[in-house]
Order: sequence, then structure tokens, then C-alpha cells
Amino acid sequence: MKNNSPGYSIKIRVKIANRPGMLASILNAVAEAGGDMDEITNVGVKSGMITRDLTINGRDFQHELEILSKVRALKDVTILSAKDVIFEMHEGGKMEVQSRIPLNDQRDLSRAYTPGVARACLAINKKPELVHELTIKKNMVAVVSDGTAVLGLGDIGPDAGLPVMEGKAVLFKKFGNVDAFPICLNTKDPEEIIKTVKNIAVSFGGINLEDISAPRCFEIEERLINELDIPVFHDDQHGTAVVSLAALINATKLTGRTMESLKVVVNGAGAAGVACTKLMMDAGVKNVILCDTAGAIFRGRTKNMNPSKEAMAKATNPNNEQGTLGDVIKNADLFVGVSGPHCLKASEARTMAKSPLIFAMSNPVPEIQPEEIKDIPGVVIATGRSDYPNQINNVLCFPGLFRGALDAHALKINTAMKLAAARALAALVKPEELCAEYIIPSAFHPDVAATVAKAVAEEAVKSGVTRKPNTFNAAAAETLFV
Repeated sequence: MKNNSPGYSIKIRVKIANRPGMLASILNAVAEAGGDMDEITNVGVKSGMITRDLTINGRDFQHELEILSKVRALKDVTILSAKDVIFEMHEGGKMEVQSRIPLNDQRDLSRAYTPGVARACLAINKKPELVHELTIKKNMVAVVSDGTAVLGLGDIGPDAGLPVMEGKAVLFKKFGNVDAFPICLNTKDPEEIIKTVKNIAVSFGGINLEDISAPRCFEIEERLINELDIPVFHDDQHGTAVVSLAALINATKLTGRTMESLKVVVNGAGAAGVACTKLMMDAGVKNVILCDTAGAIFRGRTKNMNPSKEAMAKATNPNNEQGTLGDVIKNADLFVGVSGPHCLKASEARTMAKSPLIFAMSNPVPEIQPEEIKDIPGVVIATGRSDYPNQINNVLCFPGLFRGALDAHALKINTAMKLAAARALAALVKPEELCAEYIIPSAFHPDVAATVAKAVAEEAVKSGVTRKPNTFNAAAAETLFV
């Protein structure tokens, strides 16, 4: 059975008699319906009646309706309104544009707009690199998607994908103090996407590609990295890879393994699976078997192949193991799931090596439920969900990574920067804290973004992928016109 979640919350406003036992009757009804009371707020008391707002978490939308029905059936309880908290939160969008400067009088207007703005325009015209200092480009990232691979929802299109891109922009600001704006494109054509992003890139200091299906996403990202002079990062690939590698670094410490000794099975040969595989190999893993719906990818396989899988067949699976996921998972140290729900059977997990590492990251339903395997001796489990320990969440990576790239004036985000981010993230778990239920810090750990940003910025400079910082300042501005 699914767990109750804040992702399915209903807010009910009720009017009840102001006498003992009334609230208890509602709480009992909610409990009988299997709901979790999240919050109770007193709205007011009038004429012997009390009005309260009750926020209740359920399992899914149907469960919300069942809870509502239970409360509605109570005697002397009047429901004044019922709202789905998720739709209420998303109504009107989750973000807005705010000015960083005052506009209180004519003086402010003259400085921010005409005639003062002309001076900034002419400065950039004379020294184009000043666009990175005198405009939003200094701290603005575009979150770009075509809506073809949204969360666990698949190809739902750019309109339906927009709430996710808004959410991504909100996370950028909250965790990395990076301004971001959602850009959803009404095309699936890689050439059109590349052309559009290149044309709008002048307004942005970085491009975060999001929820673009494989294998198209590989070409789109590679082309944009080569054709733009600002960082381009496909978060579904590399954000997932960075955070899962950080978890793996700590899991190997906990279980006494080394990267070189691991046998790894990655289920899912799309964007995330390929990126996780490549970054683990960059970190020293030698034996990775990549699986898709047709089983293990190996040299010589002809079924369900494409150029990306052909390349991975040559680079992975050194022993050329063949068969189903259940066949190749035997004696594996690590399972990485970036595929879909219920792909891994408990019986298959029990054939893995001693103290197996199982990262079942499919969202919202993992490849295997933790409850099915928690009794395996020494098992270390991670998921993509917040209601289990060890959440492998991309928010641990992308805000800090872009913060560091922007601060360093980076031209691109390279492999060395991703490895630095993973190692910095892993190091936030102190040795005395490391245990099976804590191999990766929480998204709300106060030092995550700053620690990742510092490591990324330092590596960008060391790697030589930064532009020379502009020395523009207000005192020197007049020299632009000499």
C-alpha cells in the first residue's frame, strides 16, 4: 500500500459546535479513513460555533475523496469548503518577477530606465563582455524543456511540463540563490530546440536542460555545450549522476568496498542511466552492466539498440554478461534503478553480494519497495523519495553546481567539476554520522549548496574553463567612453 504523503493533501474548513469531543470525533474519522492529520488551525469562534481548517495527508486523489466523505458523514459537522492543497499551491504559478532596485520616484526611473539605461547599453556595445556584469545574465539560468520525459510521467508535452519547470526555478532560488526562469518549447525537433536555445542564450548565464527524452537529449546537450560559451547542464543526466555517486562514495566507505572492486548493475539505459554509468566509471568503477527492457546491454546485441546503447555496449560490461536483470544482478554489489516501478524482485535482490547497495530511484514508485528488502543483512537502501532515508534528490546538486559555475565565470561544466561536486556532497556526512540510513545529506542541510558551489568553482578554475573575470566597477565606468 502507498504511504500517505504531503503530495496528496486536502484542506477542509469545518464549522462545529464549540464543545468537548467535537474535534476528537473528526480526528477519529480521519484516522478510520487512513488519513494523517497534518495541521489544525482555528479560524474563529462565533455564536457557540468554532470554525477550523484541517489539513490532511492521504495516499492519492481517491483517498482524499474517501477522507472527505468520512468527515462529511459526521453529525453536527458542517463542511464549509474543501480544497486540494496541491492545486491551491500551484494556482497562478509558483513564481513571480520582482525588481532588485527601487522605483519610488522620478529619480529612480531616470536611473533604471531612460535616460540612464542608455549608458549601460552603450557600455555593453563597446565592451560586449560587460553583459555578464550589467544584466541579469550574471545570475540567471534558463530551465529549458520540451516536456517529453517529465518526472515519472513521460511525454506529457510542454504545457503539462511547465509546473515542473516552475518548481525547478523555485528550487534554484531557494537553495542556490540563482535566479532561474522556465522555458517550455513547443517542439520535439532537436534542431529547433538547439536553434531556439542559442537564440535566447544572450539573456542567460547558464542553461539547465530538463525532462528531454533520450537519446535526443544527448545530441542537444552536446551541441549546446560546443556552440555556447555559457554552462549547459542536463540535470536529468548529470544531477542524478552526481548525487548517486556521492551516495555511492559513502556507501563504499560504510561497507569497506572500493570503487574498483564493485560490480554494478544499472537498470535504465536512458539519460540518467547512461550518465550515472559514465560518472561512476570516471570515479574508478570498472564493472558496470547497463540494462534496459530487453535485458543486459552487451557487445553484439542487436535487439532494441540505438547509437547511444551501441556506444555503452563497447564501454561497459567487461565480461559481456547476457540475460535479464535477474540474471546479471547475481553477486552485484550495487543496483542503480533509474527505470520504473517494481522492476527488481525481492528474490533477485537477495542474490546480490553481501551487504548489497540498492539505489531504487524511480519516482514516485521505486524499482523495489524498501519494506521488501530491509531484512537483508547489511543492506543499504536509497530511493528518490523524501519519506524514506537516503533520498537521492537532484536538488542536492544543481543549485550549488550552477552557483559555483556562475561565481567562477565558467564557460562549461566538465567532468572534473561534477566529480568535485559529488565528493564535496559526500564529505558533508561526517564519519561519526555515517550509517546505513544516512549516506547522503538532506536537501535541507544548511551547507549543501555553499559546499558544492565552492568545490565546483575551485575545480572550474583549476580546469581552465573560466573566462577572465571582468574588472568593471562604477569608478572606472567613465573610461568606457574615452
